[in-house]
Amino acid sequence: MEYFFNPKGIALVGATTKPARGGFSILTNLLKGFAGNIYPVNPRYSSIEGLSCYPSVLDVPDPVDLAIVFVPGPLVPKVIQECVMRKIPGVMIESGGFSETGDEGKKLQDMLRRIAHETGIRLWGPNCMGLVDAVSHHVFSFVSPTIWDYGLIPGDVSLIVQSGMLSAGFLIDTMTHGTMGISKVCSIGNKVDVEECELLEYLIKDPHTKAIGLYMESIPDGRRFMEICSRSPKPIVALKGGKSRKGAEAAMSHTASLSGNGAIISGAMSQAGIIEATDFKQMMDFCRTLAAYPSLPRNPAGRVAVLTYSGGAGIVSADFIENMGLEVADLSWQTRQTLKSVFPGWMPIANPVDLWPAVEKNGGEKTYRAAVEAVCADPGVDAIFLHLFAGGFSLNFDISPLAARVKEFGKPMIAWLIGERKQAREMQTAIQKQGIPVFREIQRSVECLHVLFKRNKRETPWCSSIQSSLTPKASDRWKQVLAMPSNSLDEHVSKQILADFGVPTVPEKIIRSISEAKAAATSFGFPIVMKGITPGVVHKTEQGLVRIGIHSNEMVETAFSALRAAMPNGGSILVQQQINGSIELIAGFLRDPQFGPCVMLGLGGIFAEALADTAFAVAPISRKDAFHLMDQIRAQKVLNGFRNSIPVNRDALSDILICLGEIGLSCPQIQEIDINPLIVCNGGPIAVDASIILATDAFLQSHSHTKTP
Repeated sequence: MEYFFNPKGIALVGATTKPARGGFSILTNLLKGFAGNIYPVNPRYSSIEGLSCYPSVLDVPDPVDLAIVFVPGPLVPKVIQECVMRKIPGVMIESGGFSETGDEGKKLQDMLRRIAHETGIRLWGPNCMGLVDAVSHHVFSFVSPTIWDYGLIPGDVSLIVQSGMLSAGFLIDTMTHGTMGISKVCSIGNKVDVEECELLEYLIKDPHTKAIGLYMESIPDGRRFMEICSRSPKPIVALKGGKSRKGAEAAMSHTASLSGNGAIISGAMSQAGIIEATDFKQMMDFCRTLAAYPSLPRNPAGRVAVLTYSGGAGIVSADFIENMGLEVADLSWQTRQTLKSVFPGWMPIANPVDLWPAVEKNGGEKTYRAAVEAVCADPGVDAIFLHLFAGGFSLNFDISPLAARVKEFGKPMIAWLIGERKQAREMQTAIQKQGIPVFREIQRSVECLHVLFKRNKRETPWCSSIQSSLTPKASDRWKQVLAMPSNSLDEHVSKQILADFGVPTVPEKIIRSISEAKAAATSFGFPIVMKGITPGVVHKTEQGLVRIGIHSNEMVETAFSALRAAMPNGGSILVQQQINGSIELIAGFLRDPQFGPCVMLGLGGIFAEALADTAFAVAPISRKDAFHLMDQIRAQKVLNGFRNSIPVNRDALSDILICLGEIGLSCPQIQEIDINPLIVCNGGPIAVDASIILATDAFLQSHSHTKTP
């Protein structure tokens, strides 16, 4: 990657003298910031901007280790072949006209991929804005040269952006508004070769990057992506576009249909310790906050002191703080005494701290300094939320001494600022130079505080491999069944397989007659459940094939006859012990095209899809991952025992979730597993109904690129 970021010489193929063309913008940007050799390439010119212009990249002298290509798409493959002949190791293709345009463009892109594979040349793009490095002043991009008019503001946040125009928009917005500085922006476009995983590894090692933001529309190798992010010492924020999946309604299992809302992507990110953003501005704000405070003291509780000049703003802040799972700190006696020294005697001290009466008495600078030092010294305060105003009211003062004191205590401070436009912009820029993130909305300020304290940094990196002494034996026993041409296994066989892997299942028996049904009922004890098992039917309730609450032999006879009548084409009847519990869960497994084997947990029963309170994790999962998966369920009160019910045995449930991951990893023939309901009886989860969906040959072939052990 080094020749993309710090080349010795650059050949610009498509350089031009026409100001309206991208080739001119790229050359202008190179001339303004790149200190190495620049070689324009265009057979129409002998020189451009005082530089010798070459008819072909083959004619370019040394040193040259990077080519930037901006010519029409159909001409690009020939240029790349010439770069191979010239032994240029890296090419940044900023031309469009490839897979984003349709079949013909896809053919061109496939040619580029084939050249890269056969020759080893590295290709960045195509259809991208290239690279902007504000620290090194390297603008290898056709972004408008007007960017230099505002000054490239160096910062410590780097971005990897799949969309070209979006990366340009980020730059112009941040530079003109003075919101933040940037280290590097990498626009990677269609990712024919160089992709986010390689750039992530580079930026993680980059000394000028403290936090990394990503906007992605696809993650070709989700498992490698997770491994890299999970071991990153630097915070990573990601915004994933296109999380919805068409066709989820046609999925055979609840597990698959519930994955259609981006839940797998969100689960994978959370599992890898990635902060997920929901819009572009939020992603940038999270990044700059995490870059300012990349690490906090171990296990801070998230107790916030709010220092405000407005009682109303303090109340709104407290509401957001509590709604986002943080705490409004209880100030210590010593802190209250210190604050009393600057407050009028009649003013009670409480958090949020309304500083205005003290400002009227002492002025803004003295009051704010006393308040900041008091809460910084308070052991019950983990962070400071500072409210500022620009443009009057005795609130304009130099905040540098406050910033220095906060850094000495090692506690994060975030500022909310409003006021007169020009002065507010100047004040925001000055404060951010002190390393304090400034925001214009209270809600966004508190969101960023929340991210600091709720960042799920893994203690050990996630690993895609697994070692188990149980799964190979179980998978060998069921090899022939799993190789069946049928696309789904019936409930009874599915649960036999699950039980062999270690999942607790309900006692049950296939019966052929009323007498066998009565004998099974006597063995299990009333009440019982009777079900009709028909090949290819997964959702039995909708087909009228389930009878529950059977508590007499007469009801056994009635249910047997009704089920036989409901299956005119034949089928089996299953008798089960009826499991009564206060909680119904759903657990499952599916094979995702981006992340491979994934495990799911949620609220189950007939409302599983209606409530959609589910969470996903990528297998294999550790016990800590399993507990984290449980914590993602919104209905925590249900899991913890609602209205005196027995709570879920989380250790037992984690065993089942871990086991589901092991099954998926060891049995590539399985596409989906659905356990619904997983009934919690006396705290222990038991699989009452289940189905296993087998992968078709076409599915296995289309997903052969997904790397699984």
